[in-house]
Amino acid sequence: MPEWGYAAKGLDPDKTVRAMAREIDVSPKFSRELCCAVVGLKLDRAKNLMEDVMNKKRPIPYRRHRKERGHRRGAGGPGGFPVKIARHVLRLLESLEANAEFKGLAPSDIKITHAFVQKGRRIRRVIERAHGRATPYDKQLVIIQLIGQEAAS
Repeated sequence: MPEWGYAAKGLDPDKTVRAMAREIDVSPKFSRELCCAVVGLKLDRAKNLMEDVMNKKRPIPYRRHRKERGHRRGAGGPGGFPVKIARHVLRLLESLEANAEFKGLAPSDIKITHAFVQKGRRIRRVIERAHGRATPYDKQLVIIQLIGQEAAS
């Protein structure tokens, strides 16, 4: 059985909570943008942000992958509403909250310090074409890791 490690090393296990979602069928580029928006927020504010993104009230600013993207009010430039990714990140945040309660930490004091997005498995597919030809296309799966730390009160 493989053991999946986390990208951040050397953290205090007594004050740190972690959650990971493996091989999700979402965009790796927009997952990165959403995770950049979550880092530095407390757990309840991050959950509110995910709910606002799912309801299309607050956009996520796109900083790196923003070519040909429309501007959104509130994003300060190119942005969007990655609803599918926000749904998965909200589940991760709830898992982070449950892990904090299990460890005896106060969920209201947890601040997200690290958020990692990695490319997962690539699923090869083909589109059938005329005259016996085929065009390949791939589905890229994503691994998302969130790490929260108890903020100094």
